[in-house]
Amino acid sequence: MLPGVEALERAMGYLPGTAPEPVTELIQEVSEELVILDGVKAEYRIFSNIRLWPEDKTVEIEGVIFHVKPIIYSQITDTEEVALFICTAGPLVGEMSRRSMKEGDLLRGYVYDVIGSEVVECAADNMQDELKRAAGTRGMHITNRFSPGYCGWDVAEQHKLFSFFKDNFCDITLTPSALMNPVKSVSGLTGIGRNVRYTSYQCHKCDDNNCIYRNRKTKA
Repeated sequence: MLPGVEALERAMGYLPGTAPEPVTELIQEVSEELVILDGVKAEYRIFSNIRLWPEDKTVEIEGVIFHVKPIIYSQITDTEEVALFICTAGPLVGEMSRRSMKEGDLLRGYVYDVIGSEVVECAADNMQDELKRAAGTRGMHITNRFSPGYCGWDVAEQHKLFSFFKDNFCDITLTPSALMNPVKSVSGLTGIGRNVRYTSYQCHKCDDNNCIYRNRKTKA
């Protein structure tokens, strides 16, 4: 499902109803082009063989150590299990964004780019809802989701994360520098436990002003 016009306006930095008419018209036009967008996929795996190391602010999953750093570690200290996840909006929206940019239509390319970002985040939200439901059937709760590249977690550790998703259903590959292809993809981890709690992103503790999650409201 594609996000609505108002959601896309907000993602572009406009308050509801304040985007100029050419922008809203272009958003509507591009959304109609992508209404049959396919390739949106998500998957997760739950691991119970984990250890938390408070001294190093690391999480060990089946012998693989993730250096998640203090901000993320503080949110998962009561974790009993960890879900690793990957999601993608598929290749089409990124290809159309690059094509528009190359042809000199920067605004259209930007709208494609914004839609791609919002679509993959919606896929991650839906994945998180399913994870919450599955955890709840076992009397467990979940934390928010956290991704390499944010809150000090080195993006290079995506190579470790993807080692758990060999031949992955989402058809995401990594470059040597740990960038995902399709580019409109996300990966990360979520804590699971009887005593964990969901909290909004701790943006006031982070100095990354360009983070896509900054002050973003997500569902508990």
